[in-house]
Amino acid sequence: MENIETFYEVMRRQGITRRSFMKYCSLTAAALGLGPSFVPKIAHAMETKPRTPVIWVHGLECTCCSESFIRSAHPLAKDVVLSMISLDYDDTLMAAAGHQAEAALEETIEKYKGNYILAVEGNPPLNEDGMYCIVGGKPFVDQLHHAAKHAKAVISWGACASYGCVQAAKPNPTRATPVHKVITDKPIIKVPGCPPIAEVMTGVITYMLTFDKMPELDRQGRPQMFYSQRIHDKCYRRPHFDAGQFVEEWDDENAKKGYCLYKMGCKGPTTYNACSTVRWNEGVSFPIQSGHGCIGCSEDGFWDQGSFYDRVTDLTQFGVEANADKVGLGAAGVVGAGVAAHAAISALKSAQKKTQSKKEEA
Repeated sequence: MENIETFYEVMRRQGITRRSFMKYCSLTAAALGLGPSFVPKIAHAMETKPRTPVIWVHGLECTCCSESFIRSAHPLAKDVVLSMISLDYDDTLMAAAGHQAEAALEETIEKYKGNYILAVEGNPPLNEDGMYCIVGGKPFVDQLHHAAKHAKAVISWGACASYGCVQAAKPNPTRATPVHKVITDKPIIKVPGCPPIAEVMTGVITYMLTFDKMPELDRQGRPQMFYSQRIHDKCYRRPHFDAGQFVEEWDDENAKKGYCLYKMGCKGPTTYNACSTVRWNEGVSFPIQSGHGCIGCSEDGFWDQGSFYDRVTDLTQFGVEANADKVGLGAAGVVGAGVAAHAAISALKSAQKKTQSKKEEA
């Protein structure tokens, strides 16, 4: 890999100053949630390590992951594609097509055996010997096995590659299958979402380039730096949930006030993702901020969990405004029951004492 330029060499060749390069490293550290002490480490990695070869393949999917990726702002997708990594094959983004594209794939696999990252968007259908998804005249599942054989790691982009998504929803006639159930002998990073957040996608690649290792993963194989908290935990509507203030119908007065969307089917309390912190479109907004509840697209099997507008969980909370009267009545009832029980026990003891006194007098 010694013939591949480093990220810094590419930037200098493009006329980027050292000052701008260090500013870029600072923004990258911030995007990854890292402190200022990591800026020199990121700069050193980008100055010394060759760009990482990446093969990006597509199975059953809608290309929304690619659409999200090219809209990243921190770092910019063009910097990732043109400078940080060596994207040697991506049939959606590359200029070559047909035999030229397939030749580029074979050349990359042969040239960088054991050193390239395989990025997978979509999943392979296994029914009918994989004939429901054909790439270059062959079943996609064959291409996936071939490309994964010499990869050092695999990234599963989006809900399709990570969990199967809509094409794997019941009854799943094509047997669309998540990547980790087909490729079982390689380390796999799942980056779920439909699609994943752009900065999450570029952030994962940046981390792997900087530290030359996979990010720390949760028990489902997702990067903890982006999937360790529920959307509900950092949602700006969370105070309304805690106060028992909910939207009851679309476009009602509570909706106009920005109340919690839980009763409208929001899956934020059970969904792990960075939507409420990183947000979308350069941090402008995310679905809940736009007035629609979370559909839980970064969780396994979300298409088979019922309607997006059904409340699939049974959460309870103390609503300060909405339930104060109920809580007060409940407390009064408990106190009343306690007083009655105490009076009954006292009367029983008094009767027992009188009976005992009569027996002693007799």
